[in-house]
Amino acid sequence: MSPTTSRETYFEAGLDILATSGYGALKLSEVCQRLCVTTGSFYHFFKNWGAYTEALLQHWLNTRTVQEMAFARSIPGAFDRVSALVQIGLSLPHGAEAAIRTWSNISDEVRPIQEEVDKNRYDIFYESTFELVGDPEQAHRFANWALYLLIGYEQASLPRDLESLKWIADQLLDAIVAQAEANLVN
Repeated sequence: MSPTTSRETYFEAGLDILATSGYGALKLSEVCQRLCVTTGSFYHFFKNWGAYTEALLQHWLNTRTVQEMAFARSIPGAFDRVSALVQIGLSLPHGAEAAIRTWSNISDEVRPIQEEVDKNRYDIFYESTFELVGDPEQAHRFANWALYLLIGYEQASLPRDLESLKWIADQLLDAIVAQAEANLVN
């Protein structure tokens, strides 16, 4: 076993496989090969493959959603919080996210985790946008826009273009600011 091998390195290897090769490539042999370890090393950390995939998904939920949303909630200004949420969205491992979303469409065990991620992301964007625009229906639409933007980007079959995603996200931010300003006038 490599002295630098840990549960965390197994999770990062799994996310890397998902990002670069998709859900179908997530196999025990591939994880061990990426880490240059034996399956014995794997079983030192995980009881079985199911325990690993369950822990991998929990790791993804915690590190890519729960912790990031907690950080965003600590930002006092609503616009700064919304801007931070957009930056978090831009920095996600989109290939891994897309693979997990595909996985959730075929697995009843993965689906609730994906739904929890989507709900957490929607909720904080809604709450933060509501602070800016003051209207629940408008906040709902902006939160949906943000979530649909992210999901659409990850699920599109076109080559990923992060600069275009950033441009589109800037349009979302501009629209939120314009709506907030319009609501202040009225």
